[in-house]
Amino acid sequence: MSHEHVSYLELLARGAGTEAYDRPVLLARASGAGPEALADLEEAKQLALRVRAELEGRRRREAELSALFATAHDLAGLRDLDAVLRAIVQRARSLLGTEVAYLSLNDPTAGDTYMRVTEGSVSARFQQVRLGMGEGLGGLVAQTARPYVTDDYFEDPRFQHTRTIDAAVRDEGLVAILGVPLSLGSQVIGVLFAADRRARVFEREQVALLASFAAHAAVAIDTANLLAETRSALAELERANDIIREHSAVIERASEVHDRLSELVLHGGGVHDVADAVSEVLGGTVEFTETGAGAARRTGGHAVREGDDWVAAVSAGGETLGALVLHGQPELDPVDQRTLERAALVTSLLLLARRSAGEAEQRVRGELLDDLLDAPDRDRGLLRERAARLRTDSEAPHVVLAARIDRAAGDAADPDAGGRESADRQRLWSAASHLAATRHGLASARDGGTVLLLPLGPGEGAAELARQTARSLGGTLREPVTVGASAPVRTLLDRPDQVAVAYQEARRCLDALVLLRRSGQGAAAEDLGFLGLLLADGRDIDGFVGRTIGQVVAYDRRRGTELVRTLDAYFASGMSPARTKDELHVHVNTVAQRLERVGRLLGPDWQSPARALEIQLALRLHALSDAVTGT
Repeated sequence: MSHEHVSYLELLARGAGTEAYDRPVLLARASGAGPEALADLEEAKQLALRVRAELEGRRRREAELSALFATAHDLAGLRDLDAVLRAIVQRARSLLGTEVAYLSLNDPTAGDTYMRVTEGSVSARFQQVRLGMGEGLGGLVAQTARPYVTDDYFEDPRFQHTRTIDAAVRDEGLVAILGVPLSLGSQVIGVLFAADRRARVFEREQVALLASFAAHAAVAIDTANLLAETRSALAELERANDIIREHSAVIERASEVHDRLSELVLHGGGVHDVADAVSEVLGGTVEFTETGAGAARRTGGHAVREGDDWVAAVSAGGETLGALVLHGQPELDPVDQRTLERAALVTSLLLLARRSAGEAEQRVRGELLDDLLDAPDRDRGLLRERAARLRTDSEAPHVVLAARIDRAAGDAADPDAGGRESADRQRLWSAASHLAATRHGLASARDGGTVLLLPLGPGEGAAELARQTARSLGGTLREPVTVGASAPVRTLLDRPDQVAVAYQEARRCLDALVLLRRSGQGAAAEDLGFLGLLLADGRDIDGFVGRTIGQVVAYDRRRGTELVRTLDAYFASGMSPARTKDELHVHVNTVAQRLERVGRLLGPDWQSPARALEIQLALRLHALSDAVTGT
């Protein structure tokens, strides 16, 4: 046997690629071998290639048989249908050497077809596509119950193209597709596909192999359906047996919880008392939550399961007040479900009773504030007694706050605007009443908004209280609430008429905020500069002067400088340093140094139009004050 023939045997032994079989002929030709030797080698090469093809075919058939046996083994021990179908699709893709394989099933209820398993897919749209019956290559396979193959999907006119299918196939980049039917008897229940992103020809053996996998997939689906039906029947029998066996215990628990809930209602128990009682009877943990009752509300208030929890809506008169949530008991029999529902009903009664008491107290608080605003000449002793019953400290300084939700001007044309404004006023009054109760103050609906009378805390000012109130109400209602505050009222019941005066000041401040496009904020007159001076009822001139130029005045007094005089001359000269130095008879550098010092005292924006206007007004008021006092 020649060396070259031995080379072919070595190539066969190690499974070399077909291109390696040309090497012995090339080497012999390069070494000067004669025609007979070259012909002999060529014949040996062809024989070796035939042997290689035969071995390759046997290996492929062995792999196919192994995959089919493995699939049959999976079916014998079927536990998870998805896992079996996924294994079938993975093996089909691997043995056919395609880039993508997938399996679709018919949905008789929806009347369409959906993707059940994909392997090698990268397009989310393709993985989630749903097809109408009879559409695409799969529709042709389902209609004829025969395999179909296309070398170029988009150029094939044999089946119905739709925009949805073509978009999904194009998104995945598929070109060549082979589809074989999944059949149970004469019924096609789906299609198994193998596809490539390039043009290719599927051989007859590959079509037969994919059909074998499709048969296994159909058997797996049928087996899983039978198992599911069997399990369902067994489960029903077991549940019926359990219900019969535990019926006495369930009835006893229901009777116990009925007695305990009745006792709680009679003795004035609270919501958490109900939750604790039901927790003990049902053997889990029950909690009341103001959210999370959506599913129960949609099912008419019946207890429903959400994950491992059970939820029963707490509602009354179409309004959902919250929910009772049972943790730790994922399986709940119907009687215990009704027990949870009865507990939810008792909870709603307790909440309604508590709400009625709260609303009654809020109305009483509103009536007292209305009397302070509208009838301040009422008997002061009686007013003081009513304030004491509501735990209102009449000796503490109070601030009157006007609050309002301001809608955009364009909302006025909305046909539903009137109803929304009414709902806004009701929501605002409810939130303000709650805030007033927590701060031992008063609240009432008035003039399209709400008025509050709140006590000042230690070190707290009217402006800060207004900002806090705007943030609190806005956070509760989840939309901007504008709040204007009055100056503190220090004689709440000694001079009740001051409350009405303070309310008018708060309303003017509120209107000013809206005009200044500061809706959603809170402020007192002191926050609004010279506008605050005009709006405030007390005309706090000294306070305005102090807030505006107080640091400059104090600097002159401490250092003996003339910054105030320089500011007067600077504004009188049209804000010209050159004319200012002539007015003061000083060097222009002196004017610049003084103005620089003013900037450090008042801030870098002191020459802006708004600040400059306030400073000039404060200078005039300061000069008038000095003239009056003779300083």
